[in-house]
Amino acid sequence: MRKIIVVLMVMACGMVSAQTAKEIIDKNIELTGGLTNWKLLNTVMLQGRVTLGINDEYPIKIYQQRPNLTKTSIIVGKKETAIEGYDGKKGYAMNYANNKIQEYPNYTAESFDNDFIDWESKGFEAKYLGKEKVENTYCHKVQLTKNVNTSVYYFDTKNYQLLKEVKKDESLLYSDYKKIGSLMMPFRIESESSSSKKDSDYVILINKIETNKVFPDNTFRF
Repeated sequence: MRKIIVVLMVMACGMVSAQTAKEIIDKNIELTGGLTNWKLLNTVMLQGRVTLGINDEYPIKIYQQRPNLTKTSIIVGKKETAIEGYDGKKGYAMNYANNKIQEYPNYTAESFDNDFIDWESKGFEAKYLGKEKVENTYCHKVQLTKNVNTSVYYFDTKNYQLLKEVKKDESLLYSDYKKIGSLMMPFRIESESSSSKKDSDYVILINKIETNKVFPDNTFRF
């Protein structure tokens, strides 16, 4: 009898954890604009400044279009120069050795939406990992897993905003949320590499976000 009770308790804990993870994700989506409004989002253009490493700072523009088109450009001497992107078929990134953008065969395009939007239909499993502080803020910690890929998300326990995302190769910190139309978006994004090398770290301070803007046809040509 004791073994049966223990097994039932373990099963119940697993069910509560899965339900809690779903509730947290649903709460984030609801309080940041709602699932319908996120799905109506088709393009985003962000403008601001990026600090690379320690001292290199540039004006930056980021273009994103559903389902996975993207281009990141820096402005040097009033000239916009693409440094990374995906045109729908091929990925590109700047080769700083010869200062030219080039095709990368193994480039992995990221989805336009966060993984936790429609995470169940995408084949992810969600697990609640408890609470943990991000700087001085207590957060719900939720893990999403698909095959061998795992990401961990930290949602503010008070307003359910996403404050941190941990991937295989980097950690992303989100802050300074502001409302753009019906959606809440971060205006500060900080990246830290998981490797000992910090030359790929960056901080983006956004000063303008435009949504559902119609981009010229050549926007994602490299």
